[in-house]
Amino acid sequence: MKVVSVNVGKKKTINYKGRVVETGIYKFPVNEIFLGVEDVDEDVIIDRRYHGGIDQAVYAYSENHYAYWKELYPNLDWRFGMFGENLTILNLEETNIHIGSIYKLGEVTIEVTKSRQPCMKLGIVFGTQKVMKQFWNSTKCGVYFKVLQTGKVTVEDELILIKKNGGSPTIAEVYETKKKK
Repeated sequence: MKVVSVNVGKKKTINYKGRVVETGIYKFPVNEIFLGVEDVDEDVIIDRRYHGGIDQAVYAYSENHYAYWKELYPNLDWRFGMFGENLTILNLEETNIHIGSIYKLGEVTIEVTKSRQPCMKLGIVFGTQKVMKQFWNSTKCGVYFKVLQTGKVTVEDELILIKKNGGSPTIAEVYETKKKK
């Protein structure tokens, strides 16, 4: 699994249906990122209840999932970071990644913690809130990681499994359970 893009976002204030919304979901590719203990340096996090912190320090999304979404939304201006991810990774598959598994990535060591739960800001990016239901009805949710060893990550770095926690559920299994609640 290779990193194809590293992304950060700046604070953006938009008018959405008559109300002011602040967001950091609009990510854009950069040359490298530094993964800290609770977040990615120079990446704006507006609501720390749902993003950032020990168990959600960095969000990764599969480059392979982009084709699925491009078919549903061909008129969007597609670029890596569209899902608010800090890491766009080739062949990242939620059905094969287990909670608690540990990976080496560039200078960092990271641990799989949870799946992403979409929020209305994803709907803002896509221009429709119907993407929320489509997102929930797939297992293309992406992966949150805890940073065990901080450091830099760049494009072309490999996500290398160090320790598989095969006794725990996969990200897809956890996501399926959450959407049933």
